[in-house]
Amino acid sequence: MQIPEDTIWSVNAGRLAFRPNGGEPIYPAATEIWASVFDNAQAVCGVPVKISPAKALPEISFSRFPAEPALLLSGNLWQGIRASLAVKAGDVDVPHVLPEGNSIPDQLVIDGCWYPIDSGSIADSLVGLRSHGVVPNGNINLGQLVWLRGASDLGLDVIDRTEANPAGIARLAGPSIAKVEGLDAKLYPYQDDGVAFLRIIAQHSLGCILGDEMGLGKTMQVIALVQDETNRKRSPSLVIAPATLLENWRRELATFAPGLSVLLHAGAGRFGAAAKLAAFDVVITSYETALRDEPMLSSIPWNVLAIDEAQNIKNPDAQRTLSVKRLPRRVSLAVTGTPVENRLTDLWSLADFALPGLLGKLNDFRSEYDDNATDASRLAPVVAPIMLRRRVAEVAQDLPPRIDIPQVVSMTRALAEEYERVRQQAEAEYGAAAGLVSLQRLRMFCAHPRLLGLWDSDPALLMPKYLRLLEVLEEIFSRGEKVLIFSSFTEMADILLQDLPNRFPGGYFNWIDGRVAITERQPIVDRFSEFAGAGILVLNPKAAGVGLNITAANHVVHYNPEWNPAVEDQASARAYRRKQIRPVTVHHLYFADSVEEVVVDRLNFKRGLAVGAVTGHKGDASAADVMRALKISPLSNLDRLQ
Repeated sequence: MQIPEDTIWSVNAGRLAFRPNGGEPIYPAATEIWASVFDNAQAVCGVPVKISPAKALPEISFSRFPAEPALLLSGNLWQGIRASLAVKAGDVDVPHVLPEGNSIPDQLVIDGCWYPIDSGSIADSLVGLRSHGVVPNGNINLGQLVWLRGASDLGLDVIDRTEANPAGIARLAGPSIAKVEGLDAKLYPYQDDGVAFLRIIAQHSLGCILGDEMGLGKTMQVIALVQDETNRKRSPSLVIAPATLLENWRRELATFAPGLSVLLHAGAGRFGAAAKLAAFDVVITSYETALRDEPMLSSIPWNVLAIDEAQNIKNPDAQRTLSVKRLPRRVSLAVTGTPVENRLTDLWSLADFALPGLLGKLNDFRSEYDDNATDASRLAPVVAPIMLRRRVAEVAQDLPPRIDIPQVVSMTRALAEEYERVRQQAEAEYGAAAGLVSLQRLRMFCAHPRLLGLWDSDPALLMPKYLRLLEVLEEIFSRGEKVLIFSSFTEMADILLQDLPNRFPGGYFNWIDGRVAITERQPIVDRFSEFAGAGILVLNPKAAGVGLNITAANHVVHYNPEWNPAVEDQASARAYRRKQIRPVTVHHLYFADSVEEVVVDRLNFKRGLAVGAVTGHKGDASAADVMRALKISPLSNLDRLQ
C-alpha cells in the first residue's frame, strides 16, 4: 500500500502519530518508532512506510534513551499540594507533566525532541504510591509529602517544587488564622504562623519539631495549640519537661489559658489512677516521673504529647527516650531550641519521636549520614516539612527590642527541706524585729546553698536553678553568642567562674565586681567584646550595673532578683542600650515559694508604679514584704516537689 509521504508523520497531542491514507491518527508504540528511526525499519503498525519520522519531521530530534519517570510535587499546604506524574527530559529543570488519563503514554515529543517512555516501570511505581494513598495528578497531605521526601525505593525521582516551608506558610491563609478562643495572649505574627502550622500538624494527626530559638515563645505556641485542641473536644494533653520547668509550665498555662484544667503530676502526692489524670485537659510531668510512671501514663490515649527541652531524648538508646516514645499519642511535639547539639543522631531521635519511621531505622541512618555539613544539608529537606525553626534575626522586625522571660523554678524536696530549716532559724532569731538582714541568708541560699557552706560538691547537683542556668547557657553557646550573668553575691560569681569554663570549653569567661579596679573594667569589656565566639561576663549589678556599654552580649541573666527594679533595669541596660542592633533576651531566674518570689512580686509592683508615673518610691522592701518573705515556704507545696 502506497502512503503519501507528506501525510505520514505528525505530532498530535504531544505524541508522534501517522495517518494512513489521511485517516485518523495512529500512535505507534515507542519500540516501532525507535526501530524506524534507528534501525531503518520499513513498516509501522503493519503498514509499509517509505520514509522515517526523522526524515519526515526534520524539526524534531530523536532520543535513543527513555525520559526518566518522576513525580512532580507543587503547590503549598494551604492551597493544596499536587503530585503530578512527569518525566525528566533533557537538561531542563522543570519536568514534563504527563497528560492525565487512564493509560501512561510510552512515547512523547517534549520541547522538539521525541523520547521513549518506560511506561511499565512507571506502572510498577504507581503500585507503591497508591499503597500510601498517593494518587498521581491528585492532591496529597502533609504526611504523604513527608513520606515522599524520605522514600528512596519508588522507582522514580521525586521533584519537590512545593512551598512547604512551615516558617512562613501560615500567612497565606490570612492574619487571623491562629486566633484561639480561650487564649489570653496576643501573639506576634511569627507566633501566629507557628500556631497555624501546629494546627496543620494536629489536623493530620502527625508530629513536628518546634525548634525556634530561645526567646521566641515556644511555650506560648504549644499552649495555644493545646487550648485550640481542647476547644475542638480533643484531650487530654501531656506535657513532659525537665523538673526545673514544671512550675513554670503550670504558671504559664494558668496565665495564658486559664480555662484549661491543669494537673501537675509530680512528687509523692501525685495520682496513682489513670482515670484521674485523664479527667484533666493538661497534665504536666517530668522526664523522670514519666519513666517511673510509664505503665500508668501508657494506659491513657493522649491527644497531644509535647516534650519540652526535647534534647533530653537525643540519645536514642536511653531508657528515658524509649519510655517517652512508647507513650500513646495522636500528635507529637518535640520542643527544643537546639534540635542538633552534637551529632545528626540527635535529630534522628527527635524525628523518630515526632514522626516514627521518617528517617528510617537508626542503624541504616548511621550508615547513610555522617556528622558533617554535607550530610546535614542532605538531611535538611527530608526533615523540613516537620521542623519549624525560626531564628531571632529572621523575625527581629516582629519582636520588641527587649524580651523578658521569667523563669520560675521549683526546689527539689531535699532543697526545700533545707530552705525551711534556714527559714525557721531566721524567723526564730529575728521574729517581729525582722528586717532585710534577716532575709540575707535565705537569698544567699537561693543563689546557692554553698554560699552558706551547705553544698560542697558539683554545683549543679540537686540545685534546679543552677541546672536551668546551664540549660539556658547551652543554647546561647550553641549559637556562639554572649551573655551577661548578674549576681549580687561575690561567692556566687566565684562558683560560676570555677565551674562554667569546664562545662563550656573554648568560650570567654571573666567577671567585674568590687574586687576589680575601676580602671580595669573597661579593658575587660573590650576583650569580651572582641572575642570571636561565645562568652560570659559575670557581673555584680551595683559594681557593673552602670556606665558600661556591653552590646556584644544579646543575652542577660539575672541569677538572683534584686529588691530595687532600678538596679535590675540598669544592669539589663548594659546590653539593652543604644548601638545594640539585636533584640536582647533577659532571663529572670527565681525559686517558687521562696524569698525570691516575694522579691519578684515586689519588683513587678514597683515597675507598675513607675509605668504609672508615680515617683519617689525607693528600692527598699516594706515591713510587709519582709514578713511575707520570712513566712513563705516551698514546703507549702511539698506534694508537688520531686
